[in-house]
Amino acid sequence: MPELPEVETTRLGITPLIKLQRIKKVIIRDDRLRWKIPPVLKTKLQQQQILDVKRRGKYLLFSTSAGCVILHLGMSGSLRYLRADTPVKKHDHVDIIFTNGDCIRFNDPRRFGALLWTTEDPLKHPLLVKLGPEPFSDEFNTEYLYRRSRKRSVAIKNFIMNSQIVVGVGNIYANEALFDAGIKPNIAAGRISKRRYKKLVEAIPHILEKAIKSGGTTLRDFTASDGKPGYFSQHLNVYGKNDSACTICGHKIRQITIGQRASYYCPYCQH
Repeated sequence: MPELPEVETTRLGITPLIKLQRIKKVIIRDDRLRWKIPPVLKTKLQQQQILDVKRRGKYLLFSTSAGCVILHLGMSGSLRYLRADTPVKKHDHVDIIFTNGDCIRFNDPRRFGALLWTTEDPLKHPLLVKLGPEPFSDEFNTEYLYRRSRKRSVAIKNFIMNSQIVVGVGNIYANEALFDAGIKPNIAAGRISKRRYKKLVEAIPHILEKAIKSGGTTLRDFTASDGKPGYFSQHLNVYGKNDSACTICGHKIRQITIGQRASYYCPYCQH
């Protein structure tokens, strides 16, 4: 699944290409995504100008003077910027075509993505209103995370993957951030000291920023807006490294299952 760095990489890739462009029309080939694509998009977006592209968690927000498109890439979605007459491929569900003859094309093989429309403040949309702070924001700090963790018996890895606690920390980056902070992934969130939370609060944005600069993680289904895969997987320390040597101590990385997800850690560097 595309995680926050993949979504941010997509945003950074397409924003300079589409910002201030005017929309000629919208083509919806298949509206059967996680939620049905509202047909009103075809009329509401016509002749609208893309004013900005922002990100909230894993959602991309395309603002116009008429309203806002809310897009989620789901499990396997991707956006491409290309000529509107480029031959359509399987799972190319939506084209937003601009007056210059280019378009952004949304492809989603598994159809777990979403393409929605709102005329209200998108941050108050039901899908976004309960999201936790952004990991790069001032609101995400040691005091906040320590306070939210008290009396919580859930594993720390699941705790930081909860989008109502902090957005954008998916499975890959949760493993990497906990390694960076020296915290074992299955420890109860409520048992971790404030001193160790300080390390984790520093590690999470650090890991995510590195991934964004590298273009995201290379996943089987993920490619950036230009069609090229991300390259952060070259720098992963523990994720997918079961039985490999730890980059710090040389001992073998171990794999366990937490919340039905594969989790990786070094038993000597993380405790």
